[in-house]
Amino acid sequence: MKKTFRTFLMIAAAVAAASCGSSDKGQQQTEQAPVERASKVSVATATIEEVSQDMVYTSTVKANAVNNIAPQAGGRIQKIRAEIGDFVNAGQVLAEMDKVSLEQAKLQMVNDSTELGRIKQLYAQGGVSKSDLEAMELAYSVHKTTYENLLENTILRSPISGVVSARNYDKGDMYSGSPLFVVEQITPVKLLAGVSETDYTRVKKGDKVEVTVDAIPGRTFEGRIKRLYPTVDANTHTFNVEVEVQNSNRILRPGMFARVKVFFGSNKSVTVPDIAVVKQQGSSVRYVYVKDGDTAALRVVKIGRHYGNRYEILEGLSEGDVVVTKGSASLRNGSKIEVED
Repeated sequence: MKKTFRTFLMIAAAVAAASCGSSDKGQQQTEQAPVERASKVSVATATIEEVSQDMVYTSTVKANAVNNIAPQAGGRIQKIRAEIGDFVNAGQVLAEMDKVSLEQAKLQMVNDSTELGRIKQLYAQGGVSKSDLEAMELAYSVHKTTYENLLENTILRSPISGVVSARNYDKGDMYSGSPLFVVEQITPVKLLAGVSETDYTRVKKGDKVEVTVDAIPGRTFEGRIKRLYPTVDANTHTFNVEVEVQNSNRILRPGMFARVKVFFGSNKSVTVPDIAVVKQQGSSVRYVYVKDGDTAALRVVKIGRHYGNRYEILEGLSEGDVVVTKGSASLRNGSKIEVED
């Protein structure tokens, strides 16, 4: 009897221990597999829209031509006839240098001209040889060329119409190397814009562009593409486009910061709110979360133009896809979501 009772106690203890172990194991399983709560999000539908392909490039206004006015040789400056800021015409006198050498060259040329006339008469009468006549003609030609060169470098004229942007000497100074004047042609002006190599075939000489400058808010200036540079920068993968603006009222000035808008037409593309597009930290990868039933699916996308508050999507989405616009910060691929009303 005692032996049977002892055996019963041992079996009961074993059953109790097994029951306790089973309860602990179930509790552990419950703690390891909590029920995932759905994240509340807002969504929007991807749509097809006409997306303008216009691009804006930063640039700086430049003079169409810049001339440094200086004599060929040193000398004293006798007269200054222009000041900084003056608008001058092509051929207008800007300064006069010392005229001693010029006067001497003029006297020599006049003397040779007179002598040449006398030799011609003698030659016609047979009084001198043809070689004497040719020698006199050569001397006159040399002295005439010398005089014309001195005249050009003594009476200094502007070769272009433009504005005087620098004057480096005063009356009475000795010319010593730096230009007396700098004249810049600002009708028209030009700008250089670095366009992406992917648009190389889309830009053509003569295309219209729009130019704006920060110094003159609210004004738009029409320009045209005058020249396409033939090479692409290997570092930036851009090529220069030269834009010409007539600037007939001379309101644009060299050095102004400008923006050049180039027109590339438009495309029909998938678009989504820009808030839906997330940039992966440390890379250029962009992605969105697409609603897939009651879960969020991560989708890598390739973006195009950004306009207003929307992005053009070139790859990764289709029309009608529903994307998360609010609440994506807490999501991961496959997260459960609940759309807020």
